[in-house]
Amino acid sequence: MAADEEVDVVDEEDAVIGRATRAEVRARNLRHRAAYVLVFDPGGKLFVHQRSMAKDVYPGYFDVAIGGVVEAGETYDAAAERELGEELGIRGIALRRVVRSRFEDAHNRINGMIYSCTYDGPVTLQTSEIVSGEWLDLDVVFERTQRQSFCPDGIDALVRYLERLESARSRLSS
Repeated sequence: MAADEEVDVVDEEDAVIGRATRAEVRARNLRHRAAYVLVFDPGGKLFVHQRSMAKDVYPGYFDVAIGGVVEAGETYDAAAERELGEELGIRGIALRRVVRSRFEDAHNRINGMIYSCTYDGPVTLQTSEIVSGEWLDLDVVFERTQRQSFCPDGIDALVRYLERLESARSRLSS
């Protein structure tokens, strides 16, 4: 997504309150929408990748989620499908909508939608955005977060996903 492309600016309740360029959103840390896709293999390993140094936020960081900024007028679902296709070359698979999220730090103010999917085919990395990637067990992911820089919004998405999963398990066992 180019710096001059438009993004919907939203309030905390996710209502669109305006539009701004991606560059403006970053410069002024405006609240915007993002889609996060957690990609698991059939054995439960998560696809983790390293972002390129060309990224406008968290360059070179590792990330547990595929995804990104929702374009102006785009839905979360469409953004998740688009990003998965662009970044990993994965198209036409079912995405599970898991939970809405809100994330804020010094670089980002995001209303997000977290998705998950299971995939066991080849991936084609979008080299302009992703340097490398690998499938990791969740315990390895959390161990690596202690010694490598991970995108905090991606980790937040993973934690929210796991909390939602645990909540569902608790309801089923009650």
